[in-house]
Amino acid sequence: MGYTNILAVVFEVCDKKVNLNTVSKILLDSFDINISRKSLDFQKYGLFKRYANTLSEIKGLIVSGPLIHVDETPVKVDGFSSPYVWVFTNMNTVFYLFRENREANFLKELLKDFRGVLVSDFYPGYDSLSCFQQKCLIHLIRDLNSDLFTNQFNEEYKMLVRGFSDLMMGIVNAIDKMGLRKRYLRKYKKDVDKFYKKIIYKNGETELTIKWQKRFKKNEGKLFTFLDHDDCPWNNNNAEHAIIPFAKYRTYRGSHFTKRSITEYLTLLSIQQTCKYRGVKFLDFLRSGNESIEDFCK
Repeated sequence: MGYTNILAVVFEVCDKKVNLNTVSKILLDSFDINISRKSLDFQKYGLFKRYANTLSEIKGLIVSGPLIHVDETPVKVDGFSSPYVWVFTNMNTVFYLFRENREANFLKELLKDFRGVLVSDFYPGYDSLSCFQQKCLIHLIRDLNSDLFTNQFNEEYKMLVRGFSDLMMGIVNAIDKMGLRKRYLRKYKKDVDKFYKKIIYKNGETELTIKWQKRFKKNEGKLFTFLDHDDCPWNNNNAEHAIIPFAKYRTYRGSHFTKRSITEYLTLLSIQQTCKYRGVKFLDFLRSGNESIEDFCK
């Protein structure tokens, strides 16, 4: 088995949650290749170095596109008190990034040239960014329903929830029929205005209603951005889906990462997931010797 194939097997098996000790045993039992864990780790590092430019390409494809989904999740890394892994994705490219904490100041530099729509949850770190933003309405609906469950006799709040539900029902039905096209969705901006004037800007009487009126006001320019942009989802499902491969590996691994190991892993995971999103085999990409995913897909 050639050098490139060994590296491909190493990462493919690691990606399927098999540790390097098991990889070493598989190579010995299946291919009569006697290679230690230390050597496998060294070769994994070689993959990381080789595909540094590939990661830069992926990052560039993300920030130059019209849409970015973003999410973040905690991770255990030696030497850091509260490190996070961030994921940035569109519909065909995925980029993972390790950060020493959850502070979002780095996003201003990372997204300084981004001119599209950023789809995110309600983490306040995103609020200071100047790009168009679409907040995940599924998160909003979950929070609305959670408060409704514990306040079922608050008629004023029930009216607010009902008004938002009726608004979204009409929009989602239109999306199901026509797709995420602004030419069909812009007409619902009038319904959004009516919802705000009738319910959100009305003087609330209960503490819960007033709390939610404030939240709707604060995010007024970020809840219905998708009505003005083609192919802009109203939820952040894509980023949450992209987090799953890392979250599974994190759970399986159990132990802490080092800064080196998490950086190496996220580089290779970015490439592997981008290949998956584009419908090409990661193993084929590695075997090709190509360092550009764009060229390989063409």
